[in-house]
Amino acid sequence: MKQFLIACLVLLAACNNESKYDIDSKDKYENSKEALMATEKKNAARFITVKGNNKKNLIGQTVIKGTIYNSAKIVTYKDIDIKLAFYSKTGALLEEDHEIVYETVAPGGSKTFKSKYFTPRGTDSVAFTVIAAKF
Repeated sequence: MKQFLIACLVLLAACNNESKYDIDSKDKYENSKEALMATEKKNAARFITVKGNNKKNLIGQTVIKGTIYNSAKIVTYKDIDIKLAFYSKTGALLEEDHEIVYETVAPGGSKTFKSKYFTPRGTDSVAFTVIAAKF
């Protein structure tokens, strides 16, 4: 009977050792999560992409429809500043403008936007570049 009790005590003592491992792994997870959050906040333009197209309407305005994608894992972005560059058929830069999209884009999510501009004569295409975003 004594041997059985000793074996049970040794078994219980061995099982109790895992709690320290669980705490360490939680701490490592939280630290890596905080580091990822800091990286995503510092480099918003790296995690946000914009794709879109343009067309002319009846009164000569260029209508721009685009979609903002957030590839971040933790940070939600808002008030995204986009630089619009208007190019001619030959690739010459005609004009640049800024558009701030006042929407909130969740991690892994997307939002659409629409704008109208009177662009310079000869505008053939529009390029989108993310400048900054709030979080």
